[in-house]
Amino acid sequence: MITRREAALRLDISMEMARKHGMAAKISETELAEMNDNPPPWLAQSRANRTGKKAVWVQLRCDVCGFEESVRPKKWWPEFTYLTCDHHSIGDIPLPADGLKRSELDGIGSRFIAIIDA
Repeated sequence: MITRREAALRLDISMEMARKHGMAAKISETELAEMNDNPPPWLAQSRANRTGKKAVWVQLRCDVCGFEESVRPKKWWPEFTYLTCDHHSIGDIPLPADGLKRSELDGIGSRFIAIIDA
């Protein structure tokens, strides 16, 4: 059995869409494979409407320890130079290149800080 979240990740749909269309909190691998191979009308329509411009899910990875998390991207996220878990020291990543100014942005995923060198 897998969770609704894992199923949403694999189907590349939002959690909101999974809930809205009655996906159970846990489903079997067989049910997921059937849904993927023979999508219900709402899933087929969702796939047909995709433009590829915006990802449904992104994989965040800490540049220090490698911790990974799949999350829904936010429109307000800038381009990151580095991404670190919130418990790492700023000294754990390379210094900015000459002439660049560094800023930090909290609140990326469940525990990340984005490092932006511009």
